[in-house]
Amino acid sequence: MGFKKRTLMQIADMVCGNGQDSPFEYRSSKYLTQFFADVETDYEHDGSTRQDWVAWVLEQILAEPWPSPATPPETFARVIDRLMDVADVMPNDDEQRSAALKQLNLALAREGFEAFYAPDKRCYLRHIATNSVAAPSPNPHRPFSAAELERRDKLLAYLERCSEDELIAEVLLPLFRQLGFHRITAAGHKDKALEYGKDIWMKYTLPTQHVLYFGIQAKKGKLDPSGMTKAGNVNVAEILNQVLMMLGHEIFDPEIGKRVLVDHAFIVAGGEITKAARNWLGNKLDASKRSQILFMDRSDILNLFVVTNLPLPSATWPTARSAFDEPPF
Repeated sequence: MGFKKRTLMQIADMVCGNGQDSPFEYRSSKYLTQFFADVETDYEHDGSTRQDWVAWVLEQILAEPWPSPATPPETFARVIDRLMDVADVMPNDDEQRSAALKQLNLALAREGFEAFYAPDKRCYLRHIATNSVAAPSPNPHRPFSAAELERRDKLLAYLERCSEDELIAEVLLPLFRQLGFHRITAAGHKDKALEYGKDIWMKYTLPTQHVLYFGIQAKKGKLDPSGMTKAGNVNVAEILNQVLMMLGHEIFDPEIGKRVLVDHAFIVAGGEITKAARNWLGNKLDASKRSQILFMDRSDILNLFVVTNLPLPSATWPTARSAFDEPPF
C-alpha cells in the first residue's frame, strides 16, 4: 500500500518548505536529516535534490506494514504531526496554521485522508471513509496531563449517569472502532431474541490477514459474585450464562457470506469488575473457554478513551465552550 507519486511530491515539498510564500518552514539538508530523526527514523540526506529525496523517504515509510487499510504506518503519522507542529507557524499563517493545514489536506484528500488538530494541539490523520484516526500507539498506563485528567473526570461523570445503551453507542462503539476493530455491529436491546448473549460483535484483522471475531457483553454497573447485589450492580452468574451463549452461537459475517464462531468474548463493565467476580467466572469455565474471556472495566475504558484522544460523548460538553475545546472529530 502507498500514496500516489504526485501526493508524495506535494507532501515532500511541504517538508522542504520550498517557495517564498510557503506556510511551511524552509529546511536545508541538515534540517531535513534532523526532521526525520525527530520522527524516530535513521534517514540522512545524501545531498541529492531535496524534494525528490524526501518523496523517496516518504515512499519507504509508507511501504511499512499498515495496521489496516484505513490506518497508515505509525511513522507516517509522526511525520504529519512533526510537519504540522504549531510551534513552526510562519508569519504568513495564523496560530492554528490554517493555510498549512489547507494545503496539506488538498494533497491528502486524493488518498482519502485528512489532517486535523485535536484539543491537545497536535495534528492527526483521519481516514475520511471510515473516520478512523491514525495516531501513535496509545499507552493507557502513562501519566496523564492536567487536560487529560479533566477529560477523564468528565467521562467518569458521564458513565455514572448514562444508560447501558448509551454506554454501548456513545463510548464502546467509538472506542473499539478507534482501536482498529471493524464491522462493529451492535445487537441492541429492542430484540432480545436476536442478541444471543452479546451486545456487540466485531472483528479484528491481524497483520497476517487472519481475522479474529469478538463478542462483547456490556453492563453499566459493577460486576460482583454476591447472591444479593446492590441496585445498579450485576451478578456475575448472569454474565456466565450470556458468555456461554455468546461463545456457542454462530454469527453471520456478510463480508464472507459465512457463519462463524466468536473467538473471544469481552466482558465490559461501566463500573468495577471485582477480583472475586473474575475468579468465580474463571472457576466456572473450562480451560479452553477461560482463555477466550477478556475483561474491561471502568478504569480501562477511561484510560483508553483518553489516550486515543476520542471526543467525549456530546452529553458531557457544556453549552458554552471555547473554539479550542471542540471535540477533535
